[in-house]
Amino acid sequence: MKELTIDATLDNISVVTAFVDEQLEQLDCPPKTKMQMDIAIDELFGNIANYAYNPNIGTATVRVEVTDNPLAVVITFIDNGVPYDPLAKADPDITLSAEEREIGGLGIYMVKKSMDDVFYEYKDGKNILKIRKNL
Repeated sequence: MKELTIDATLDNISVVTAFVDEQLEQLDCPPKTKMQMDIAIDELFGNIANYAYNPNIGTATVRVEVTDNPLAVVITFIDNGVPYDPLAKADPDITLSAEEREIGGLGIYMVKKSMDDVFYEYKDGKNILKIRKNL
């Protein structure tokens, strides 16, 4: 397991992405899977940066683990910000036009659709969000 703790700012999305990509490259991760993971990082870390500590800046920890049976990458995002379960909100109705749809929710919907598993819990004063992608 590799771990990075960093200020939860939009500027640090690229640092987190590079950190995760380094682990994925060691696994000979397919380009499509890497791209899906990068999009998920952008969405999830961006949400932490924008909302978890607003208007202040706090830290977030990002863990990268590899599991066997099946071979998968698990990325865990941990912050001490306001409790928020992004999975609790109903999925957006993508059959509606962009003008008819409510604002928000599309990013987490894309994460849920592109990952093999997404899990959230609030424990010991921390938001813990895990995404898993089979390789």
